[in-house]
Amino acid sequence: MVHVFLLMLYIGVGDDRRLVSNDMYFRNVTTCNYFAKELAKRYSTYAAMDKRDRATSYCLPKYVRESSGIEIYD
Repeated sequence: MVHVFLLMLYIGVGDDRRLVSNDMYFRNVTTCNYFAKELAKRYSTYAAMDKRDRATSYCLPKYVRESSGIEIYD
């Protein structure tokens, strides 16, 4: 068993919010946070952006089996 960080990416707000990615595992929280930040980045003014296009991402600590076939990024 090994501790890893699972990147969660949601698109939308409120009732429009949906999980679009929950299959990226990282050994290092700094690396996970880097990708979380980049995936949530948008090039628009926040107020003018449609709520369905807003992104939220974060990293959750998980305890997984290394032999489970899950790809774990460095």
